[in-house]
Amino acid sequence: MNLPNKLTTMRMILVPVFIVLYLMNYNIAALVVFVVASFTDFLDGHLARKNNLVTDYGKIMDPLADKLLVTSALVCMVQLQVVPAWMVIVILAREFAITGLRAVAASEGIVIAAAWSGKVKTVTQMIAVIFLLLNNWPFSLVNIPFATIMLWIAVIMTIYSGCEYIWKNRKIFSDM
Repeated sequence: MNLPNKLTTMRMILVPVFIVLYLMNYNIAALVVFVVASFTDFLDGHLARKNNLVTDYGKIMDPLADKLLVTSALVCMVQLQVVPAWMVIVILAREFAITGLRAVAASEGIVIAAAWSGKVKTVTQMIAVIFLLLNNWPFSLVNIPFATIMLWIAVIMTIYSGCEYIWKNRKIFSDM
């Protein structure tokens, strides 16, 4: 297994660590774990492209690791009443739909790599989660709801990227 794939796997391993820390109210430790895990998303992709280490495992597992990390954090935040459930449902619905689309494509020998809009969606979700974990600090000092704004942007990008994936891969549906 190459280094980018190890980083992707490490991100998945960090998910339960984050969950336990966050739900036990170790917010700073949970924040650190989330930030480190989020950084591995950037790092694994960068290393894979730079060193020509792009693999089917990475194309499939990297987006899955992102989904596990972000949706786990958001589900925990619903439990703690930090974010509205409907926003997380929208995000989860998109993630399930696109994961299903990828599975159908994979059964036909097609690997759907992450698109630009999907990457923006992931980054906005991660930024939103980070500032939610920070209780909107430092923006709370000047009364700007940055975490909430980022969460809304994340939901909008989630919907947009989901529609884009479906549109760009509509041929998969027509072959059914």
